[in-house]
Amino acid sequence: MTKDQKNEVIELLKGKFSQYNNFYVADTEALTVEQVGKLRRACFNKQVEMKVAKNTLIKKALESLDSEKYAGVYDSLHKVTALMFSENPKEPALIISSFRKEMNGDKPVLKAAFINGDVYMGNDQLKALTQIKTKNELIGEVIGLLQSPAKRVLAALLHNAEQKGEAAAAE
Repeated sequence: MTKDQKNEVIELLKGKFSQYNNFYVADTEALTVEQVGKLRRACFNKQVEMKVAKNTLIKKALESLDSEKYAGVYDSLHKVTALMFSENPKEPALIISSFRKEMNGDKPVLKAAFINGDVYMGNDQLKALTQIKTKNELIGEVIGLLQSPAKRVLAALLHNAEQKGEAAAAE
């Protein structure tokens, strides 16, 4: 790979890291070419971008953007690295989990996840990451909580009005 090609990859990665607040670092070394293709299709179908790059180029791209912000990710940059970029913080975790179930295995291995500034290290974090609430899910819950008391008050008022209506009709 020439220096120009390396710089091109670094610039591409910098663009992806700037575009997305969430990315996963996975080890796809033990997967066959066919399995990697299947994983890429699963990512594509869920609007998750998957990129494979050399660890040194990934590190250079991260360092040139903000070396302190991404410092927690550097230890995960070894072996074969696939990056999964997503707007939805839990979608890559769901893809990895369902891919493992389908393949009856434990690959790909989650090395790290960078979610809105927080770093989750290690494969043991996968289950927790599948349960992360998205921004829209949290907003929905808050709206539901805010609506709940109002609905109860309205129901009580309607019930009370109905009882008064029945009492007035009985007189």
